[in-house]
Amino acid sequence: MSITKKPFGKAPCGREATLYVMTNAHSASVEITDFGGIVRAINVPDREGKIGNVVLGYPSVEGYTPLNGYLGALIGRVGNRIANGECELNGQKLTLFKNEAGRTHLHGGEVGFDRKFWDVTPIEGICEDYLILKYTSVDGEEGYPGNLRVMVTYTWTDDSQLLIRYEAVSDKDTLCSLTNHTYFNLAGEGSGPVVDHVFEFNADTFTVVDQYSIPTGEQRDVTGTPFDLREPTRIGDGLEKIAGDEQLTFGQGYDHNFNVNDPEAGLRFAVNVYDPKTGRTMDVFTDMPAVQFYSGNMLEGINPGSCGRLYGKREGFCLETQYAPDSINHPNFPDSVLRAGEKYDFTTVYAFDIAE
Repeated sequence: MSITKKPFGKAPCGREATLYVMTNAHSASVEITDFGGIVRAINVPDREGKIGNVVLGYPSVEGYTPLNGYLGALIGRVGNRIANGECELNGQKLTLFKNEAGRTHLHGGEVGFDRKFWDVTPIEGICEDYLILKYTSVDGEEGYPGNLRVMVTYTWTDDSQLLIRYEAVSDKDTLCSLTNHTYFNLAGEGSGPVVDHVFEFNADTFTVVDQYSIPTGEQRDVTGTPFDLREPTRIGDGLEKIAGDEQLTFGQGYDHNFNVNDPEAGLRFAVNVYDPKTGRTMDVFTDMPAVQFYSGNMLEGINPGSCGRLYGKREGFCLETQYAPDSINHPNFPDSVLRAGEKYDFTTVYAFDIAE
């Protein structure tokens, strides 16, 4: 195992960004920058042993501005949407920045964790390497109460597993639902739409949304719907049902929260993804209650990606482990409130392999 670092360009604030590369004993690697904690690349082998990047990203930090799709970034304080940018906490109304069409608080607000520089400590190990990222979100930032101290540890192993451990503590009651917004394409970055990828979810229910992708409060059984992905399903087959399904129409495809079964079981299997073309697989494990599946429906490149051209619709997918969106406004959803002095501590694993 080894960790190297190199310059990664200049952010809009004028600060130079750094790219950290963790490489395992099999030459597979992960590239992460201190700007936004962004996962720029994950380089893993296909069935022929050829190593390729399976993550959408840009050649330098300049590519990530202006903000477009949150590619690869750490998201906080709260991932996903809060309706009207409003909620109540301890009987007090919170007003959060509405950064989505002036209507919704999305992914932490106007300047979320994805736009922050994180303090990084690299630690080389024997069978795994670590990047420890730290950031303090001050009381009142984006409308959230409390000074929130956050630590995110990226671990890369000799087994080509990327572990992301999210830890946080606040000096006031606040909201916290941290996630990562990496766009994956197991056929390889720049290879085109992911419609031939095969997905399997460990989820019996999904969160129903309105036309603005805000939860209605219903957690619907997936049986008999295009959201029944409990058996391996070519995702293009599901996307072909958009015209006949209200939920897929609202999201222009999959952009929905799936409630992972057995929430009391801790770290457990959530999703398997398989690309028939390359043989690559990715298993996702998490101890979070849910995972947001986004099939890249509105992905539209502004700057050329690592492949040298603009990304188009559905060239990547996201699997964002989280609390359900707008959970603070739905008492029947798992609670995203972090009480003062209590520790937020969740882990997600993205495990890469080759199908037999």
